[in-house]
Amino acid sequence: MAKKLYVSNSTESTRMFKNDFLESLTKIHYSIPLIFWIPVICYLIYRSLAIGEMEVEDVVLYFFFGLAFWTLAEYVLHRWVFHFHPKSAWGQRIHFIFHGVHHDYPKDRLRLVMPLSASIPMAAFIYFIFSFFFEEFTLASFFAGFLIGYLIYDECHYAMHHANFKSGIFKKIKDHHMLHHYSDPERGFGVSSSLWDLIFNSGFGKKNGKKL
Repeated sequence: MAKKLYVSNSTESTRMFKNDFLESLTKIHYSIPLIFWIPVICYLIYRSLAIGEMEVEDVVLYFFFGLAFWTLAEYVLHRWVFHFHPKSAWGQRIHFIFHGVHHDYPKDRLRLVMPLSASIPMAAFIYFIFSFFFEEFTLASFFAGFLIGYLIYDECHYAMHHANFKSGIFKKIKDHHMLHHYSDPERGFGVSSSLWDLIFNSGFGKKNGKKL
């Protein structure tokens, strides 16, 4: 189990940059990703249907393909990118900015969803990579589903930390994520689903968060 040096259980935050503008780019209300990305998703679907003249069933197929692919991307990003621990001082600083701060301040309401300053360039880069594997309009359908998956992840992440689920699937998802924060941060990388933790054997046992 990885040793955690500090975890705040309050809603306090910490300053990450001396510059006020840079500091503002690290905080975001949970509603902002929905306001920004839903119109983008609608436009991508419109591109597929109206401009690309794709059949509805093909748009639906690629949309759900993108949604399913997101679940794997979520796991890969969280496990091998956000939890990569660099040895250099500047690498550790970057790690703290992107994810370490969340583990130190897991209840900070303004740092639970990805700020647009990070999600927009990341989405543009991923779209560029996908463009080598899909044609223009099928990519639009696929990426619309991919972005929906991202929004589900972002909003679920906020809910896991601030909603009080009594039972059901969301209670199980929250328990899984809380074990990641408070039992072993090197396991339980799925946020909106524990599917890939099950496949890669990186989840928790059923009793007291023990490893599988």
